[in-house]
Amino acid sequence: MIQLKKLAGQTAIYGVSSVIGRLLNYLLTPILTRPEIGGFNPGEYGVITEMYAYIAFLIVFLTYGLETAFFRFKQTNEDKKHVYSTALISLLLSSTLFIFCVFLFSFEISSFLGYPNNQEYVKWFSIIVGIDAVCSIVFAKLRYENKALKFSLVRVMSIAINIFAVLFFLIVCPLLQSDDTLSYLTKSFYNPQVGVGYVFIANLIASSATLLVLLSEMKGIRWGLNYILWKKMIRYSLPLMIAGLAGMINETVDRILLKKLLPSIKDISANPSGDIMYEIGIYGAFYKISIFMMLFIQTFRYAAEPFYFKYKKEKDSKKLYADVMKYFVIASSTIFLVVMINFDLFKHFIGTQFHDTRGFKIVAVLMLANYFFGLYYNLSIWYKLTDKTHYGAYISIFGAVITISLNLMLVPIIGIFGSAITTLVCYVTMTIVSFYFSRSNYKVPYDLRSISTYFILMIFIFMISQFYNLGEIINSIYILIFIFVAYVLEFKTKKIRTK
Repeated sequence: MIQLKKLAGQTAIYGVSSVIGRLLNYLLTPILTRPEIGGFNPGEYGVITEMYAYIAFLIVFLTYGLETAFFRFKQTNEDKKHVYSTALISLLLSSTLFIFCVFLFSFEISSFLGYPNNQEYVKWFSIIVGIDAVCSIVFAKLRYENKALKFSLVRVMSIAINIFAVLFFLIVCPLLQSDDTLSYLTKSFYNPQVGVGYVFIANLIASSATLLVLLSEMKGIRWGLNYILWKKMIRYSLPLMIAGLAGMINETVDRILLKKLLPSIKDISANPSGDIMYEIGIYGAFYKISIFMMLFIQTFRYAAEPFYFKYKKEKDSKKLYADVMKYFVIASSTIFLVVMINFDLFKHFIGTQFHDTRGFKIVAVLMLANYFFGLYYNLSIWYKLTDKTHYGAYISIFGAVITISLNLMLVPIIGIFGSAITTLVCYVTMTIVSFYFSRSNYKVPYDLRSISTYFILMIFIFMISQFYNLGEIINSIYILIFIFVAYVLEFKTKKIRTK
């Protein structure tokens, strides 16, 4: 129980910073989706959605699993300083090479993406991804050293800078330019034709500031690559990179494929113009609402990954991992109910141009999909702790095949809702497959009865809330019922154990 409280404490610190950061970032959505106050229409927002889908792939590719390898080899390698320096230097070299190559072939890359007149997009993103890749290992070091507060403060600072930069370029600069007496202040650096590009520039400024702040964590390292150690780390991490890339296919490829698959739709009732970028923008906006589940999973991951490795050799480690899973399910179920029961409230965070009758179904399915992704992440500890990371690659590739295949089948028929359904099917399948293999490789005594009970109870309460809608405030009773039942069941279980 002490270990669980420690994990909960670390998760809380990461969680508070992530929630604050995400909420600050989330507050940009009402601005970015409202053209009348400096934001963009669905078509322009679709460009942002698509470009950030690509950046998610590149982050995984450029970090090539070294974060997890860092935790793994920090536990077993005698020369612990060499683990950090080797990982950091490796990422510095690979990121520099990546940026150089992108600048060299910027025209070809931008043309391939469909933006031949915006080579600057790919150049900016190459620097952003390169910097973020290097920073990832520094953040991993902070997590390993339990410096959750510093980790959190730097994260929030980065997000705050990004937000202020976006607000400055999209709202302040246009106001200054429209004033004849003040327009000279922005004449040298502001061009309204850049449009969505200023969202990317703001990100570049924030990433650069983050790197500067983290430079202190790079002092005193051994500036030499331990080649023997590096080979061991790469051998461990490459399957994780493959798993990560396949995972990004599962998480983001829908927003990339939509551009290719949606033209085959003959009639889009909610979008009579048939504008493809409009559809991508709508899907991306509702994806923002479903991000609350992923936010919890991310904050949990920050604390859980080093936690799992540190307690690997403890006598009751497997029982501890089982308890973590159960409480994770309770928390995830609560988040699902909070968002979906109060959907009418959450949808106001996006502009009215983005309100769509398909929104509720899309968010519900994506929330459920992320719920199962969280279960899969918890289950994935077995192949990380047993050094069988190739299993993670196999499972993720299998999931990627499902994602691509079902998107190709469903999107031309039912549009963006098909992408949401595909994501759910993918994560449910990956969870089942991972659980199956874990039983024979690293059997953790998960409390399947309790997990199933909480999941069924969550679905039951959600369905009841749709048939008997009591209003936004009174609907909170449904959420309280779930929390009360979970408390009673856990209290009863704890009481039985102590007898």
